[in-house]
Amino acid sequence: MGLLGILIALTLLIGLAYRGWSVLILAPGAALVAALFAMEPLLAHWTHTFMDSTAGFLAQFFPLFLLGALFGKLMDDSGSVTAIARFMSGKLGPRHAVLAVVLAGALVTYGGVSLFVAFFVLAPMALALFRDAGIPGRLAPGAIWLGAASFTMSAMPGTPAIQNAIPMPFFGSTPFAAPGLGLIASVIMLVFGLWWMGLRVAQAKRQGQGAASLVSGHPDPDGAAEDPFVRERSTVVQNFDPPEMHHGHRSPDQPSILVAFLPLMVVIIVNLLMSLVVLPRLDLSFLAEERWGPTSLQAVGGIWAVIIALFAAILVLLAMNARRLVRVRESMDAGANASVLPALSVASLVGFGAVVAALPAFELVRAWVLGIEGGALVSLAVSTTLLSALTGSASGGMTIALESLGATYLQMATAIGMDPGLLHRVAVIASGTLDSLPHNGAVVTLFAVCGVTHRDSYLDIVMVGILGALLALVAVIVLGTLFGSF
Repeated sequence: MGLLGILIALTLLIGLAYRGWSVLILAPGAALVAALFAMEPLLAHWTHTFMDSTAGFLAQFFPLFLLGALFGKLMDDSGSVTAIARFMSGKLGPRHAVLAVVLAGALVTYGGVSLFVAFFVLAPMALALFRDAGIPGRLAPGAIWLGAASFTMSAMPGTPAIQNAIPMPFFGSTPFAAPGLGLIASVIMLVFGLWWMGLRVAQAKRQGQGAASLVSGHPDPDGAAEDPFVRERSTVVQNFDPPEMHHGHRSPDQPSILVAFLPLMVVIIVNLLMSLVVLPRLDLSFLAEERWGPTSLQAVGGIWAVIIALFAAILVLLAMNARRLVRVRESMDAGANASVLPALSVASLVGFGAVVAALPAFELVRAWVLGIEGGALVSLAVSTTLLSALTGSASGGMTIALESLGATYLQMATAIGMDPGLLHRVAVIASGTLDSLPHNGAVVTLFAVCGVTHRDSYLDIVMVGILGALLALVAVIVLGTLFGSF
C-alpha cells in the first residue's frame, strides 16, 4: 500500500500541476496522500517532515533566489540585457542569426541573468533577426533554449544558476566542480545544438518556408507574463516570477556594450576568485562552533561564493547605471518580489520529496535505484533524471534526489576515492535533461513569449535541450569513470 500511495501522490502532483494548480497546494496535499496510504501520522509529517525540509531548503538557497532575481531585474531595467542582445545580433547579422541568438542567450545567463528575463528580452530580438534572415519564427525557441537553458545552466563550470548551487552543500563542492568535464559537456551540447539548428534552417529554406511560415500564433510577451497558467507552471523552474517583468521601470536608454557586459564579468570573476582563492585561505574554523550548525567551509563555501559574486555585480550595476535606473526602488522591489514564489514552490517540492523518502515503502525505491548497474554515477544520473522529469523541474528533482540519496552517493564515492566534484557535475547535467518535457514551465513560457505551440517548436527543444544534454551526460559519465574528475 505504501508504494501505491507514492505512485498515486506522484500522479496527482504531476497531473494537477500540468493543469495549472499551484505547487504550494499540491506538494503538501500529495505528501499527505502518500503518508495516508502508508498509515503514517499525517500532521507530524506535514508540520515536521514536510516543513522542516521546506524550511531547510529556503535557509540554504533563498539568498540565491533573491539576489539572482534582483540582478536579473536590474539588468533588464537598465537596458543591459537588450544592449547585449542587440550587440550580438548587430555583429553577426542575419547571416548568422542562429549563432547570434545562441551566444546572446549564453552570455547573459552565464553572467547570472535569470532565464525568464532572458526569454522576454531575447524572444523579440530573435524573431526580428529570423525575419530578416528569412528563417521561420518557429525555429527561434530552439535557438533561444540552446543558448539560455542548456549548457550555461548545467554544464559550464562556475555558472551561477541555482541548479549548479544545489549539489554544493551535499558534496562539499564548488561552482567550478569538475571544470574540464563541464567544458567538454558544454562543447557537446553547443556543437550538437548548432548542428541540429543548422539542419532545420537548411530544411526550411529548401522547402521554401519563409520567416512567417508555420507559426500558429503571435508573439505575446506581455500576455505570457500575465498568464496565470504560465505563472504556475514556470515558478518551479527558475528564480523569477513572470508578472514582475512589468513592474519597475525599464530605461529607454541603453548602456554601452562595455557597461552592459561589466556586471556579467564581475559575477564570473568574483565567483572564481571567491571559490578557488579567497575563501579557501580564510580562517573559518569558527564554523565548527555549535551556534553555526556546526558546519564547515566545504558545506557553505560554494553558496557563499555565488552570493558574494551576485552582490558585487549588483553594486557595480547600480553604480554604472545610476542615470538609467531612475526608479531604482521600484526595480529592486520587483526583483525581490519575483524571487519569493519560485523559492517557495521549489522548496515545497523538496518538502514533498522528504515525506516520500521518510516512508517505509521508499526503501524499495532506494534499493532499486542503488542497485542499478554502473556504479554511483549511473545511479545518480538515473535518479536525478527521473525525478526532474516527474516534477518538471531540474532544481526540484535534483534536490529531492540528493536529499534522499546524496549522503549515500557521497559514501560510495568516498569508498572508491572518487572526487565529489564529479558527482556534482553529473547530478547537475542529469537534472537538465528530461526536465524539458512538454509540461516544463520554461518550455510553456518560451512558447507563449514566441507565439508558437508545442507542435510548432517542441521537436527542437527535444533535440537541443534533451538529446544534446543526454549525449553530454553519457560522455561525462564515461570520461569520469575512466579518468576521474578533471
